[in-house]
Amino acid sequence: MLSQWLAVAAGGAIGATARYGLSTAIYQSVGKSFPYGTLAVNVIGCLLIGLASVHWIERVTFGDTWRLFLIIGVFGGFTTFSTFSLETIQLLQQGEPGKALANIGVSLIACLAATYVGWLIARGSALT
Repeated sequence: MLSQWLAVAAGGAIGATARYGLSTAIYQSVGKSFPYGTLAVNVIGCLLIGLASVHWIERVTFGDTWRLFLIIGVFGGFTTFSTFSLETIQLLQQGEPGKALANIGVSLIACLAATYVGWLIARGSALT
């Protein structure tokens, strides 16, 4: 049981560090007028979780500890739904309802699509 907790904690540290690095790099290159960094990590995280759910969970049989490390730890630490929520509220408070709605719509569609694309790629399916 302790090994599972440690796996989640280690994965979370890796995912959170990767999230911080990627989102920081994105914000440094395009600015903070829109939450592009959060959007990017959420879409990438969704793509990776779609791939992982098929490849590493269904095809390559890892034990529960590895599943917890990867899915809950790494990808849970990498994706940022709570940050997405906060940034959306902040856009509303800044009088930017259009940007807030764009953030909601683009994030929802892009993340669902990325998860599905990752799932299709891992299954070897054509992207249809």
